[in-house]
Amino acid sequence: MQTTPDKADGSTVNVATYLRTMARVQPYKRAVVSPVGRDRHGRVAYSHLTFRQLDIESDCLAQGLDNVGVSRGVRTILMVKPSLDFFALVFALFKVGAVPVVVDPGMGIGRMLNCLAESRAQALIGIPPAHVLRTMAPRYFKTVTTFITVGSRWFWGGLTLNRVRQRHWEPYPMAATGPDEIAAILFTTGSTGPAKGVFYTHGVFDAQVRNIKAQFDITPGEIDLPTFPLFALFDPALGMTAIIPDMDPTQPARVNPEKIIEAIGDHGVTNMFASPALLNRVGRYGKEKGIKLPTVKRVISAGAPAAPANIEQFSAMLTDGALIHTGYGATEAMPVSSFGSDEILSETRKLSEKGFGMCVGRPIAGIEVRIIRISDGPIAQWTDDLCVADGETGEIAVRGEQVTRGYFERPRDDALAKIQDGDGFWHRMGDLGWMDKKGRIWFCGRKSHRVVTEAATLFTIPCEAIFNNHPRVFRSALVGIGTPGKHRPVMCIELETGDKGSGKKALEQELLELAQTSPITQSIQTILFHRAFPVDIRHNSKIFREKLTVWAGKKVKSV
Repeated sequence: MQTTPDKADGSTVNVATYLRTMARVQPYKRAVVSPVGRDRHGRVAYSHLTFRQLDIESDCLAQGLDNVGVSRGVRTILMVKPSLDFFALVFALFKVGAVPVVVDPGMGIGRMLNCLAESRAQALIGIPPAHVLRTMAPRYFKTVTTFITVGSRWFWGGLTLNRVRQRHWEPYPMAATGPDEIAAILFTTGSTGPAKGVFYTHGVFDAQVRNIKAQFDITPGEIDLPTFPLFALFDPALGMTAIIPDMDPTQPARVNPEKIIEAIGDHGVTNMFASPALLNRVGRYGKEKGIKLPTVKRVISAGAPAAPANIEQFSAMLTDGALIHTGYGATEAMPVSSFGSDEILSETRKLSEKGFGMCVGRPIAGIEVRIIRISDGPIAQWTDDLCVADGETGEIAVRGEQVTRGYFERPRDDALAKIQDGDGFWHRMGDLGWMDKKGRIWFCGRKSHRVVTEAATLFTIPCEAIFNNHPRVFRSALVGIGTPGKHRPVMCIELETGDKGSGKKALEQELLELAQTSPITQSIQTILFHRAFPVDIRHNSKIFREKLTVWAGKKVKSV
């Protein structure tokens, strides 16, 4: 059975060919399933498209988009919620060779508008609220000439998707894009700096599909619950049924666990993507209720390091042989590494809790990883003497076919992130870590978050692990007050849910005593308690240490 994409010739790579192949191999299997409401008994009603239907629907949309000028190379803002239309539109845009521009709405309207303006898009396809926004803030959409509404058009002009869609299906002659041709612009969350538009080529998407399939042994016919919309787009290409969860994708930390567990049971979900925040919320509920998920054989967690205790908690819901895989990567390079909960809980957990960093596994096939000395400036050319000694902490640099080549019109950021190496390049992840003798990567935090005192450099993840061992601590965050080189290390503490913070003076003393048990935390003499850490909008898991630094600076001055 052939499950690799058909290609017009050796130089043509278009990620939409995976869908066309799946439509031929398993035409009547469900490709996308979406909840549409509940009946009078409270049971969820679902709508779906089979692989054949999704292929036909995206053909009809592709022809219609082409007819109105949304064609090859046209940058197109896509502001549509996870839905059947969302999937059909994305593959239609790939088929015509247009370039979807995708921005996380949860980053805030102001930042999102700046990203959209920066993309200099020529078309906008969006739900009614998106068009309300563009009529209220037209200067951010000055380059857009084609407007398409998904749903009812209100007081604004432009087209509707129903009018654009070609009524009579004919196989659409897919654009013969090359591997280096731009396929999409995906914006980073901007959790450690300005959000940047990342160039995704068809070759990068193709490599991701192949390597994700091989790394996790995914087979056609599996059923996925992707709680992050962009990961859902891989499902049709992998031959998996995508079950769109009933949740706000910008608030995974506040998801209703019952709805997630209900969807798994309704469809026999075999694979699930979950950020650490969602993993914690659903796992805590499931453990309390004694719930088991017998159909789930694989959980993939990414977006931020998943604490071993979080992994152990969710694992209580899984049956024998099912694993939680923690992945490491970024918008610019995804995935980089992965390994399973069996190895985490039996081997690396005890080292992480002692301050070795968070192990994120071994590099996946097609990726090379090097640890280079820490530097905040650009590095123009690769030389092997950039690499640090074995076991030493440095910046993680990666090279491989799923590593993106650059940012959209950001040459300064390209210079800071890319190192030329002959005809290829290395991408600097902006993360710090080290590699052990087994070839595993140990993540130690963001480079920009390191705390540099007069005596030493402190890394966030190892130091925080010492404090996270306290039973009342939900999570901690190390920040540096003052100028680098003369930083004052401050440990911010968020208590467990439901902890009212009684006896804080005694607790503070306990934490300071805990700091003295490890050489890496002995210089930390300031503890601050914070009600709820600010976190990233994509996964609700990465801590906004920049905001905490400002907050801690004010608190320290007021003491």
